Amino acid sequence: MKHNHHTAPPNALQEGLAKHLSPAQRARLAAAKVGIAGCGGLGSNVAAMLVRSGVGALVLADDDTVEPSNLNRQMFWPAHVGTLKVEALAEQLALLAPGVQLTPVPQRLTQDNTAVVFTGCTVVVEALDKPEAKAMCYTALRHSGAFYVGASGLGGWGGPPLEARRLGSRAIMVGDFTTPAEGATPPMAPRVTWAAAMQADAVLHYLLGDAVPQSPCKGRDAP
Repeated sequence: MKHNHHTAPPNALQEGLAKHLSPAQRARLAAAKVGIAGCGGLGSNVAAMLVRSGVGALVLADDDTVEPSNLNRQMFWPAHVGTLKVEALAEQLALLAPGVQLTPVPQRLTQDNTAVVFTGCTVVVEALDKPEAKAMCYTALRHSGAFYVGASGLGGWGGPPLEARRLGSRAIMVGDFTTPAEGATPPMAPRVTWAAAMQADAVLHYLLGDAVPQSPCKGRDAP
């Protein structure tokens, strides 16, 4: 079968979103600035979903490079192996939405720099691997004013269903809160992207409020 190749209009994504969202909704999303703490399985997928939804600005923070073991679940291709994740991700997102404002930050997040990196962000999505890094991120940002969306427990396949839990009025966690993504329960695309989709949906619900008819955040409050 012969494929017709043509140049797509630069605003094709926005033209498509206009069929689904009102001008006010699109304006609200376009004005949002979302921080992505970690650009691996969770972060790269969340970033792509948010850009597809019309979010206008992203801060992409990660000091890691793409490895072959990342390709089973992250938004990268074999050609990206050896490239900084933030650069590879920014390149793809710019192709999808040429007007999106992208700030790649190729730094390891620490207690000292995390709040600075995400200054001005409306929302920060925690998408880090290690429990201690997750705890550090939450501690560093809990008084920043940004809405916080974290994740915990998403390894393997099958297993407990993922859910969303509120942490007060300014934070939400998603996952099964039990299953590590390592060893006998490795990080695999279905559950990782499931969790990423829940995180992205929580961001949209926060940004659009009652404009979204179904909240992903009806789960029980965290203890």
